[in-house]
Amino acid sequence: MNVPLYIARRYLFAKKSHNIINIISVISVIGVATGVMALVVVLSVFNGFDSLIANLYSHIDADLRIEAKQGKTFRTDSLPIERVKQIPGVAVFSEVVEENALFRYRGKQHIGIVKGVSRNYTELTGLKSKIVDGDFKLWQGSQPMAIMGEGVAYYLNANLAHFDPLFVYIPRRGKNYSPDAAFIKKAIMPSGIFAIEQDFDTRYVITPVEFARGLLLYDSLTVSAIEIKLHTSANAARVKTDVENIIGNQYRVLDRYQQNESLYRTMKSEKFAIALILILILIIASFNIVGSLSMLIIDKRADVETLKSLGASNSLIQKIFLFEGMLISIGGSIIGIIFGLITCWLQITFKLIRLEGRGNFIVDAYPVEVQASDMILIFLVVIAIGYLAARFPVRVITRRLIQNDSRN
Repeated sequence: MNVPLYIARRYLFAKKSHNIINIISVISVIGVATGVMALVVVLSVFNGFDSLIANLYSHIDADLRIEAKQGKTFRTDSLPIERVKQIPGVAVFSEVVEENALFRYRGKQHIGIVKGVSRNYTELTGLKSKIVDGDFKLWQGSQPMAIMGEGVAYYLNANLAHFDPLFVYIPRRGKNYSPDAAFIKKAIMPSGIFAIEQDFDTRYVITPVEFARGLLLYDSLTVSAIEIKLHTSANAARVKTDVENIIGNQYRVLDRYQQNESLYRTMKSEKFAIALILILILIIASFNIVGSLSMLIIDKRADVETLKSLGASNSLIQKIFLFEGMLISIGGSIIGIIFGLITCWLQITFKLIRLEGRGNFIVDAYPVEVQASDMILIFLVVIAIGYLAARFPVRVITRRLIQNDSRN
């Protein structure tokens, strides 16, 4: 039998001689539980937003993207393409040409990005499932077609029912061109409109890669990037390393996180900052444990003398009250995690807290995703805080009581 733990458990649930000690102990548990519950809910909401953003960009970004370290373009014959395609885990391989462009439709103008893609682009991303008007059609016979973002269509006041062409303007490379010859212009018929995310929707127009090359006067081997989709069972980090080893140092391979590094880094920083603030609140709440243990030690002074007379060592007596503080922390953390999980379940099931404001949102309520790693980390952090909060009063006050008793 663990004697210190047994006595600590009896002290925690037994009625004290002064009722205020019971009240402070309950307040300590409630304070820890409230802080833990807030941590569970807030971190789960941030996880929900992370997953939402990752899901949105999965319809846009490839699993891996190969770019040149210097310059905007490179030639595909400068890479061992066949060796890359043979890497286990590589499923789809697509060529991409991107450039800033001016779009003109029935007198309206908008600046964005023309993105030329291969015919197998629908196999690479889930963009086809995000079409809100028309069809995802890059070719109609031998005629190239364009798919506009919803934001581009809005600024151009474009309507597929009008059957009017979309004009794409690209600055001509070189110098000393007259104003009339300064731009290369091509017309293309729009076939569909997609809606994914506002920043992407207001910038991109998807076209066949052949159309983009002709607009930019590139040959058939020039690309801005190569995008790769992996098998669902593939290890992205391992495949990324294999691709880097094959293509050499002149190119860089970006995973989805690196393709939107600033966005994901901002999300992680916000999550970390909020977690620190809540942990600080937990630390402040743990001062209730200090007060509760201090009063309990003084209240149980007679018991300490009895235990000393029975041969209990100083370390055993300190362990009793240390376990008392740990039990408060453990109890508060378990209660807080349980109530936090219940709150998350209610939000997921019933969408109690909805997003307010004007405009169309991607989701109508705060997204929530519970991760087991967060629960474990929260539990360990609370236990560490509880241990440090209990250690000070236990060591200082019990030592003074024992010293005073030995003098008397």
